[in-house]
Amino acid sequence: KNGGWMAQYAVYTAEGRKRKTLYGKTRQEVATKLARALSDREGGLIFDAGNQSVGEYMDRWLNDSLRDTVRQSTLVRYEQLVRLHISPALGRIALKSLSAAHVQGFYRDRLDSGLSPATVQKIHAVLHKALDQAASWSLVPRNPTESVKAPRPAPEEIRPLNREQAKALLEMARRERFEALYVLAVTTGLRQGELLGLKWEDVDLENSLIRVRRTLIRNRGRLLLGEPKTKRSRRTVRLTEAAVQALKEHLARQIEQMERLGDLYEDQGLIFATQRGTLVNPTNLRKRSFAPLLEKAGLLPIRFHDLRHTCATLLLSRNVNPKIVSEMLGHATIAITLDTYSHVLPTMQDSATRALEDALR
Repeated sequence: KNGGWMAQYAVYTAEGRKRKTLYGKTRQEVATKLARALSDREGGLIFDAGNQSVGEYMDRWLNDSLRDTVRQSTLVRYEQLVRLHISPALGRIALKSLSAAHVQGFYRDRLDSGLSPATVQKIHAVLHKALDQAASWSLVPRNPTESVKAPRPAPEEIRPLNREQAKALLEMARRERFEALYVLAVTTGLRQGELLGLKWEDVDLENSLIRVRRTLIRNRGRLLLGEPKTKRSRRTVRLTEAAVQALKEHLARQIEQMERLGDLYEDQGLIFATQRGTLVNPTNLRKRSFAPLLEKAGLLPIRFHDLRHTCATLLLSRNVNPKIVSEMLGHATIAITLDTYSHVLPTMQDSATRALEDALR
């Protein structure tokens, strides 16, 4: 009626035959659109998200595409980002209408609300991966996140303890209930979740070895044991004499606790457990044990994760091969180790220079 032109064609989707309509101001414009659409149809490129919303699609993607293809901890993390951030902001938008402008505005809003650039970048990674799948499924012609710039997080600030501070911390931890936990954290570099996921079956005290097989994760508020962070995270780490002794003393105290509580003790085989034998809540550990311990030792507040950085820094400063340190920490590549602890490398280079001078005298 308005003097424009219209073309119609049929496509066949999982829901059956559907009629598609194209509009344009001129016959040539509509003919060009129709030729392109028919070409896409013949090539199997049928972009038909129907009335599906972004929220509905994200749920479908998590369940149909992602589940059973990634570690449980990864799935939990993706589900949290979708539930807490992506769906509330973008969930009601039709998938076929989602644009780069929507996504860029969403990132800006998240940053303005106080979310860190690192977290927004993780949201971007999830959304990008999900919409790549939508494009592969021919639900949308292209991934709108391709033309969106995600915020670049600032390098992680690490605050490792120096040799004297680490010794002060471990001295103050003597005879604490979690003394062995802190000794292992400083001398093995295990992540907090890996430490809290350890079981006695993972330890060989006779040969001074500990095996990392699982990690503590949180799923919708519940604490669970899941797969380690990466393939390289599954590893065997040698224990120091101090760590072995601390574990032996810890085991003796734990056995006494089990005998006192009897059937009330829920023995799950955990090395580090609550008074009743259940999984330790990391938040409670930080507030009730770690923070008070730092204060008693006269140290400034740091994250528990900085004990892992302390281990790496102490090893590298003593000229331990970065490859060995990388394997101990369970890094995916040695490049991660070198990038994270680049502040230690200049002193290592000084030692290398002196070694060359000695060799060529």
